Amino acid sequence: MKYNKTELAIQKLVNDGVVPGVNYAFIDEDGTQRHLIGNKQLVPKEVPLDDGHLIYDMASLTKVVGTTMVILKLVEDGKLSLEDSISDYLPEWQYPEVTVRNLITHTSGIEGYIPHREQLDHDELIKALLGLKAGAGLNHEMHYADVNFIFLGLIAKQVTGKAIQPLIEEIVLKPLHMVNSSFHPDAKKCVPTTYDKEHGLLQGHVHDPKARVLGEDCGSAGLFSNMDDLLLFVESVLNPDDNPVLSSDTVRGFYTDQTKHDLGRSYGFERINCEGMPFIWQSGFTGTFIVIIPEKKRAMVFLSNRIHPVSPNEYYIERRKPLIETYLNENK
Repeated sequence: MKYNKTELAIQKLVNDGVVPGVNYAFIDEDGTQRHLIGNKQLVPKEVPLDDGHLIYDMASLTKVVGTTMVILKLVEDGKLSLEDSISDYLPEWQYPEVTVRNLITHTSGIEGYIPHREQLDHDELIKALLGLKAGAGLNHEMHYADVNFIFLGLIAKQVTGKAIQPLIEEIVLKPLHMVNSSFHPDAKKCVPTTYDKEHGLLQGHVHDPKARVLGEDCGSAGLFSNMDDLLLFVESVLNPDDNPVLSSDTVRGFYTDQTKHDLGRSYGFERINCEGMPFIWQSGFTGTFIVIIPEKKRAMVFLSNRIHPVSPNEYYIERRKPLIETYLNENK
């Protein structure tokens, strides 16, 4: 298949200076197309993006590539249930009506503000998160929040005795042969993110502040990966019978709404029905996203470092939705 309109939209993102460059790929019935455009770095000097195997900070793609897969595997193995109260595993949590399913679908209703969060250490941050409350949105509203997946990581640790990031390496990365993915990458192989005079270029070190503090206990961010490995992951979701981590029935569960009131969330992913064509997708703050159209056996993987040289670059968010719509409407 050809994706001329989508490729032109990506070209315009680069030409307009919205992102330095993009490593992107399309999967369809004809195979996989991979493309590079633009630069991998703009400061302190401009460096072209000429290597399709470079590693990116996945940010929140960690949630679906890693933590979601681990939780579902623990459910399959009978070590956990989606209907379990999270208080069974995190006794400090004061709202037993919140379940594992609520966390994985972002329908927990967890709300609240943590003052001076950036000054807290590992234990202090976890204590503060466990001190948040579940509001009226429980089961009735979707509110995307990192805390849901931080809690999932802590629950997995309670069940297995291992921190979530080593579990992701063991349960997900190894079976899928994602050999380029890790939580401690070689900085020289990484695309940089932010740049400032005090710290210089952030390269090979996680951008997310909570992930830096929580380290291996962070289930919401922290993974580094590249196009080679993400294509392996996406193929495993598109082909349930060949998934080496989860059963075909569990993988097909990604394709359907997993909330109690049809709030548009699957396991980890957002699920949207676009003119009768359901798709699932997830993005990462650093400029990454995955779109999967199960019925069509199609997918798009987009890797950029949109927060280079500075964050947050909100203009990228405005341009992302039209780009995805262009992709969805091409080759219907």
